[in-house]
Amino acid sequence: MPITDIPILSMLRTRMEWHQERQRVLAENVANADTPNYRPRDLAPPNFEEALASPGMLTLTRTDPDHIGGDGGGSRFAADRTLKYEVRPGGNAVNHEDEMMRVASNQMDFDAIADLYTRSLALIKTAVDK
Repeated sequence: MPITDIPILSMLRTRMEWHQERQRVLAENVANADTPNYRPRDLAPPNFEEALASPGMLTLTRTDPDHIGGDGGGSRFAADRTLKYEVRPGGNAVNHEDEMMRVASNQMDFDAIADLYTRSLALIKTAVDK
């Protein structure tokens, strides 16, 4: 079994990809802070319950960046539709403080997941070396 097929590493990698995509969405929110009628967006966290229930489940994999993903393209992560925001008189709803808090929180979470992933790989390497 390749190391990339270990379920926990796959979930950690998916979580890191989610944090990268969320950083892109949050950066768009900040960049459009002065755009009239712009509404901030966010991503819903990935749900690993399905993967934990059936570890042998097969999924579609893009083997080339030019291939269209199984979801019809775009982000493979769901948008969070539960956002509540206040709209300013210009029609924009981006709050810099809230967005920067989300960006900082997202960065800290990504760093923690990346550290856990790195330590998991080091642990596997140690086990293989012995």
